Amino acid sequence: MNLTLNTLTAIIVGLLVGCGDGLPVTQTPEHRHELIILSTPAQDALNLPFAEGVQVGEILYLSGQIGVKEGSLELVPGGIQAETRQTLENIRTILQRHGSSMNNVIKCTVFLKDMADWPAMNEVYVEMFAGHRPARSALGASGLALNGHVEIECIALAGTG
Repeated sequence: MNLTLNTLTAIIVGLLVGCGDGLPVTQTPEHRHELIILSTPAQDALNLPFAEGVQVGEILYLSGQIGVKEGSLELVPGGIQAETRQTLENIRTILQRHGSSMNNVIKCTVFLKDMADWPAMNEVYVEMFAGHRPARSALGASGLALNGHVEIECIALAGTG
């Protein structure tokens, strides 16, 4: 295989940009993507040190969501299943607000206060994704924000689907 220097450079830049490791990369205009901060006045009013997500090109990176009602820092009552349902509703709302949907979710990372909650969380998770099965990791954490039972972050494609 005979690769030109420009082709090889484009491949390397694509790999580095895709891995998100923060390495400084000189990008050609066709590989440059604007970083768009995703937020709302309701979230900004909570004075949290992060946005609800960011968009780079056609990819949405959502911050971890927990089982609170929008605009609030109070967990819904009911334990792991209620919190999982609210967390995924929060994710759905954010995706829809930015022109996407649960069907466009590529990857989820689930953080659980107690891995013993994994089966109960999964019952709600599969219901909320209605047959769509994005890639997923789940892990136990020694503590979550607001002493919650679950936090879920996800990566999704922008656009409807």
